[in-house]
Amino acid sequence: MLETRPAVVSPPLAWFCLRSQPKREHFAAGHLRQIEGVEVFLPRIRFKRSRRQGPVWVTEALFPNYLFARFCWKTSLRIVNHAPGVSGVVHFGSRWPTVLDAVMDELHSHFANDAIHVIPDKLSPGDAVRISGGVFHGLTAVITRVLPARERVAVLLEFLGRQTAAELPRAMVIRQANERNLMS
Repeated sequence: MLETRPAVVSPPLAWFCLRSQPKREHFAAGHLRQIEGVEVFLPRIRFKRSRRQGPVWVTEALFPNYLFARFCWKTSLRIVNHAPGVSGVVHFGSRWPTVLDAVMDELHSHFANDAIHVIPDKLSPGDAVRISGGVFHGLTAVITRVLPARERVAVLLEFLGRQTAAELPRAMVIRQANERNLMS
């Protein structure tokens, strides 16, 4: 007579949202990738941010202080929860919600292979911009002309109670809709 053994069933994997320590998403993702049976997804964006010294390109997590990990809740929760850079797996009391595979597939389609999504900084007449650096730092203006050959833009800005036309280096202006609040 043949002996029958129960089939070995691997525990189900699910996507979870993890909270990272502040500004440590990339650090947490690196440590989580070293854990066997854990898949990590950290969507990131790159955009221009205004600084007093002028605009700079920055790369940040799409969801600040959060990343995603796929693992078996029963076997890996403890090690994932205590990985360096991780503050914890998002939970509500004793409920540990999962992220739907369809949602993760949609995110993966926009951020394939952990590629960084670059938010373009193309300027055209009529765009609202913020001046970054120099004496006009922080003022807003409207582009009236783009002068690509000279790498400059003509803007109309409110200065000393009246509208003033000025010509600025292209590198000194940032589209207002660019800083993290709109993804094109």
